[in-house]
Amino acid sequence: MPAIKYYGTGKRKTAVARVYLKPGQGAFQVNRRKIEEYFPDEALKIVAKQPLLITETAEKFDVSVYTRGGGIVGQAEAVRLGIARALVRFNAELRKKLKDAGFLTRDSRMKERKKYGQPGARKRFQFSKR
Repeated sequence: MPAIKYYGTGKRKTAVARVYLKPGQGAFQVNRRKIEEYFPDEALKIVAKQPLLITETAEKFDVSVYTRGGGIVGQAEAVRLGIARALVRFNAELRKKLKDAGFLTRDSRMKERKKYGQPGARKRFQFSKR
């Protein structure tokens, strides 16, 4: 019999996280490494685990995450969204708690594109009258 898995995709800027929740003892892997290795900063570990902590399901699931793109902070926030979405698939009653905490909202802010004839998105070349 196949093991039950709950899946959620999280995105932030250019980072994408594919999250799989499997009933277990609370193991947490990111790109086949322990979370402590992948996110050395304590704050990023807390950000990634927030949905599990707020719903009190941290010890009920083994979390397996595959993430790519973006930077380490964007990846941590993508993991947070992915876990929240996977938890809603597991139990729809957790939706209100996660929604109130803001974990189900995709942060749509992206980098603005560079425009032609300019050095950056907003920056202009120095203007000279003479």
